Amino acid sequence: MRSQEEYVLRTVEERAIRFVQLWFTDVLGTPKTFSITPAELENALVEGMTFDGSAIDGFSRVQESDVLARPDASTFQLLPWHGHGYSEGGSAQVARVFCDILTLDGTPFQGDPRHVLRRALGRSHALGFTFYAAPEIEYFYFAGNDPSREPVALDRGSYFELTMADKASEIRQRTVLTLEEMGIPVEHAQHEDAPSQHEIDLRYTDALTMADTVMTVRLVVKEMARQQDVFASFMPKPSAGVQGSGMHTHLSLFSGDENAFVDAERPGELSDVARGFIAGLLRHAPEITAVTNQWVNSYKRLVSGYEAPIHVSWARNNRSALVRVPVVKPGRTESTRIEYRSPDSACNPYLAFAVMLAAGLEGIAGGYELPPEAAANLYSLSAEDLEAQGILHLPGSLNEALGLMESSELLLSTLGEHVFEWFIRNKRSEWAEYKAHVSQFELDRYLPLL
Repeated sequence: MRSQEEYVLRTVEERAIRFVQLWFTDVLGTPKTFSITPAELENALVEGMTFDGSAIDGFSRVQESDVLARPDASTFQLLPWHGHGYSEGGSAQVARVFCDILTLDGTPFQGDPRHVLRRALGRSHALGFTFYAAPEIEYFYFAGNDPSREPVALDRGSYFELTMADKASEIRQRTVLTLEEMGIPVEHAQHEDAPSQHEIDLRYTDALTMADTVMTVRLVVKEMARQQDVFASFMPKPSAGVQGSGMHTHLSLFSGDENAFVDAERPGELSDVARGFIAGLLRHAPEITAVTNQWVNSYKRLVSGYEAPIHVSWARNNRSALVRVPVVKPGRTESTRIEYRSPDSACNPYLAFAVMLAAGLEGIAGGYELPPEAAANLYSLSAEDLEAQGILHLPGSLNEALGLMESSELLLSTLGEHVFEWFIRNKRSEWAEYKAHVSQFELDRYLPLL
């Protein structure tokens, strides 16, 4: 048994942990779990725990249902919101660990989103790169604890609002402290532009750890809100007339300890690797959007007028572009990175990071030429101007995005046949339900008139 697994077993015993939650996600990124007791933990770490995969969306068919959840001991962490002192009447000490999903013969299960990302990272490692990510996670707080009601904002604040007695800000601060207690470093947190909209920015780390972290952050945000009789939502556009919630993601490749995006001899100190990576993201952006923005509602955010990117372009300091190269502090070129701005906070982070990486690596391997930088505010340009500059639109609906995804060899190879085909079937079904739905907008607009 490896030292990390021995550490987990020792910690469980020393901290009197009563339950260990085994965490994983379905193909859409919905968190899933089942709990085991310490008596079962050693066997789980070595052999995995069998469960019925046919009960999980996108996993096994009924006739091949059983799969294994094998804990990744490096992800073990206590859940601080569970109480202390079970024997004194408090709640039990609980820990969690992320799992890789395997078939019964011990091979990776092709429907596991974590495996999809691992496979993409394997290609990156084969090219000599380590892939890092740092997302900015936006979300909303709403009054009450019933998401079925009309959402009511907790505050009327805007960017960087400072208030002294703001319930939403207090919940956000409690969330940050809980994340820090779990060993998840937060770079900063702030009030976002829309009323009751908030943002937590995470310090960069390798992409697999970050995907696990995004899943953890979403659960912690919701749990801290629930404890205050509030609900938190990562829905991309829960309210009309205000900004939606994105997950702008900062990306970089390192070769050993060196930032592969930096070359002091190149214009703007962007290396050929960085330029190829950006070019790959731009060329493949339309076809990966169904994964980075996977819900019907995602495309209510990707519209003009609300700072969300809708044009396939790049720039150094232009927030209307899809890919931005943030300006780094003098003497800090090791911080050079790119920011991909279209993903929303409700994506499956494993799949989203995998397709972003695959697109970028394709640009490097294929020697894609980087198009000219977008200097103008793209929102102000006419359709004719955009066309003259060769600037394309991102898909305008889930249906359009799926059409582009279906013809993508890159996505088929990155996601694997199992996930690729299930994802498209599921999303086609979502679109069909949406098309058949009669909205309140239609009733208000047409019922009195027609």
